[in-house]
Amino acid sequence: MRFPAPLIEGRLVQRYKRFLADITLPDGRVVTAHCANPGAMLGLNLPDSRDLLSESTNPARKLGYSWELVEADLPGGPQWVGVNTLRPNALVAEAFHAGHFAPLGGYTLLKPEVRYGRASRVDFVAGGEGLPPCYVEVKNCQLMRRPALAEFPDCVAARSARHMADLAGIVAAGGRAVVIIVVQMRAEAFDVARDLDPAFDRAFRDARAIGVETYAYRCRIDPEDVTVADEIPIVTPP
Repeated sequence: MRFPAPLIEGRLVQRYKRFLADITLPDGRVVTAHCANPGAMLGLNLPDSRDLLSESTNPARKLGYSWELVEADLPGGPQWVGVNTLRPNALVAEAFHAGHFAPLGGYTLLKPEVRYGRASRVDFVAGGEGLPPCYVEVKNCQLMRRPALAEFPDCVAARSARHMADLAGIVAAGGRAVVIIVVQMRAEAFDVARDLDPAFDRAFRDARAIGVETYAYRCRIDPEDVTVADEIPIVTPP
């Protein structure tokens, strides 16, 4: 997924009220950017971090900038990390249509935002001739506390735990459900951050035990382009 225009570099002043970030631009102006990220952003929201912003062409938008990437000093060294949680669904759709997801081989359609379960909305339902509908949930991952190990979530994620339970219900009823974890950084493996959210850890393991398929894919990230690269192992115990 190439950004439609060159990103704008800045330095973080502060991230606050969850969805706002003040960022200093090269010309000295301080702008308030939209931070499309409800998580804690552990290790990613340090003052004076090097950030990259996209600028909206929509004059009706209240905030003209969106925070896209941060150069974070993670275990193992600094790297670009994608912080915009609105991007993973588009990344998955792009990779799906390019045929990069082996678990969804044979499926030809992705229908977004389908209601199901206990007042939930699944990110996609995949369809294909002669194949059962496949419920696809996408999770954004951007936490790294040990070298090369990506983790999710970075705070209590009750909504995500509910999603896992609802997907388990789909499988229990004879359907198919898949969770795709989009790791917006370089990593070699994925695990659940069970110390940060034990309830999600239980829901994740229960869903896998009943047959919900889980896959983690790391991204290749640079200031011009973010793409889904290759699958990495999930090391969460049963």
